[in-house]
Amino acid sequence: MSTPITGRLDFVLLFDVKDGNPNGDPDAGNMPRIDAETGHGLMTDVALKRKLRNFVQLVKSALPPYDIYIKEKAVLEQTHRKAYEAIGATEELGGDDDPKAKKKRKGSADSVEKARAWICQNFFDVRTFGAVMSTGVNCGQVRGPVQLTFARSADPIVASEHSITRMAVATEAEAEKQGGDNRTMGRKHTVPYGLYRSHGFVSAFLAKQTGFTAEDLELLMQGLEHMFEHDRSAARGEMSTRGLYVFQHDSELGNAHAHSLFDRVSIKLKDGVTAPRSFADYEVSVDETGLPGGVKLLRRIG
Repeated sequence: MSTPITGRLDFVLLFDVKDGNPNGDPDAGNMPRIDAETGHGLMTDVALKRKLRNFVQLVKSALPPYDIYIKEKAVLEQTHRKAYEAIGATEELGGDDDPKAKKKRKGSADSVEKARAWICQNFFDVRTFGAVMSTGVNCGQVRGPVQLTFARSADPIVASEHSITRMAVATEAEAEKQGGDNRTMGRKHTVPYGLYRSHGFVSAFLAKQTGFTAEDLELLMQGLEHMFEHDRSAARGEMSTRGLYVFQHDSELGNAHAHSLFDRVSIKLKDGVTAPRSFADYEVSVDETGLPGGVKLLRRIG
């Protein structure tokens, strides 16, 4: 039985990276993302959502109602067509040889709404994060109840660049050029250490619109706790969730401003530390005294 969400939630996620690249920038040679003015490390909300999607796909085998809309090699219009077929509106799809097919693919208002609801019901990431599904076969748009901010490191980071060697080449032509030496040189970027912080928001109002339930919320929280444990790679080094602090409101509207709750979670370097290289170099404190009425703090980690 699905349990509705009755109150707003705001949360703080802390995670760290050691000798890895948490989120390379393809426009900068895949170097770690950095705030050019402050030197703080960045990780996009899109990258965090990707890890959450991968976690849900792994533990739920991408089966409805936990299928994933944005996944590797997905063709979104095919999913839209499946939605129209499921609601019995295939006549609105038209055929490729139908001169009116493009117009028909817009779908009637009723069909778009039903297709949108069908996708929300079957795809976890759509009812969680939302999606624009008006490309090709129109399934409308969904405003997701869960939103994440960019993650930002607590202190400036210094991106390190390393030369690496592969004892093999890709083609026979490369081998001939090297006279049988068969080496390939490359570059690798890492962050020696960084403690990152991201904020998240869960709207009870939008949860009702998409069908996002308390069971979905629990799965999301499990993902935030464990997503890095199942996303290991040589490029990402060691990444771990270090803190997850959830402020739960009694009301849908909320009982306090999110920023005032986030300010209660503070991070600072320990005395004498100038170049942090582990989580032990930091002190994380949470002010739980005098919480606003109707708000309680749930410590998932930390």
